Amino acid sequence: MAEAAIGGSAEKVSHEEAGLRFEVDGEIATITLDRPEKRNAQTFVTWSELARIGDTLPQQVRVVVVRGEGPSFSAGIDLRLLAPEGIPGQGSLATLAAAEDPIFEQRIAQAQQGFLWLRRPDIVSVAAVNGHAIGAGFQLALACDLRILAEDATLCMREPALGLVPDLTGTKPLADLVGLPRALEICLTARAVGAREALALGLAELVVAPHELTRAVQDLAAALLSVDRGAATATKRLLQGARERTLEEQAAAERQEQIARVRALFAGS
Repeated sequence: MAEAAIGGSAEKVSHEEAGLRFEVDGEIATITLDRPEKRNAQTFVTWSELARIGDTLPQQVRVVVVRGEGPSFSAGIDLRLLAPEGIPGQGSLATLAAAEDPIFEQRIAQAQQGFLWLRRPDIVSVAAVNGHAIGAGFQLALACDLRILAEDATLCMREPALGLVPDLTGTKPLADLVGLPRALEICLTARAVGAREALALGLAELVVAPHELTRAVQDLAAALLSVDRGAATATKRLLQGARERTLEEQAAAERQEQIARVRALFAGS
């Protein structure tokens, strides 16, 4: 794998096997799923590289954009993982089925790390979704804080139709966003959700024409960067914890965050 090239306006890391491109330009990082010939299907190596990007994300990055190359965001897992022969060097789910539970669980946990870091309070992650976002692709979009969809976007939680469950951290954000009954209906029918329905359900913040997707993401990133970083991080922490707190607990959390912010603003004055 090529190391980051330092110098110039952008740092680039490519991992051909993982099917990813990674670029950092100032305070914005862009992760591109780059297997358009496979509709950006994901593998164990994809998830490992996503986790590595999170572990090594440059400190100056405040906005992370996740997008897909070509006509699809991601069609989900590489179906070779479901075949007994699997993917060379990566194995298959059949191989894992024969493993002991701790080993199997560890492999899933490692894959989940590629999704969990996108919720960190110090960054805002944005999914730019065009075409198909199926299964693991849908879950990757759900792992992001915000989603902008092209009008041709289609979301689908395909796993139950394959005899599996969604296990890449997508079930909680889905249920949080649309409620349990709708989440059940979407998952257990494995039906397609179009962009306009996704917007109505709260699964997207904005729907735009396909040719406007890049510009819409750029405009959102610029707006996000216009806010003080410390205040943005503290506010995201507050909002992330709000659902699990009582009103009194949330008020107390607000007080503590505000004390820290005011002291930071006036430190040394």
